[in-house]
Amino acid sequence: MKTSIKSILKITGIPVLVASLYCLTPVIIVLFGLGSVSIATSLADTLYGTYAWAFRIAGLVLLALSIIWYLRREKGICTIDEAKRRRNEVLNVVGVVLTAGVVGYFVWLYVVVEYAGKWLSIWN
Repeated sequence: MKTSIKSILKITGIPVLVASLYCLTPVIIVLFGLGSVSIATSLADTLYGTYAWAFRIAGLVLLALSIIWYLRREKGICTIDEAKRRRNEVLNVVGVVLTAGVVGYFVWLYVVVEYAGKWLSIWN
């Protein structure tokens, strides 16, 4: 059984979004007109400087829960004995999903959100 690209995106999408909320929130505030650029800049400084690790840890916890959910629901690995029997499959899924999550996080945060913030003049 192969893990498809669609499954990997389904597993990693929400955790990557949650982990990057500390930089995404100011962009959303400006895009939806909920505040000015100066408010968004101040919020970005506060969130990035003080709470960035909290968002990253929350994203990592959600990623772990997503892996568990995927293995239980999609792959039918519900017990420890089943996980031991299918150890290679579990390790492959965990390795691929963690790699995709980290790469997705860096691409999303440091490419997409970074350029959106620069385009909106939130940060230089």
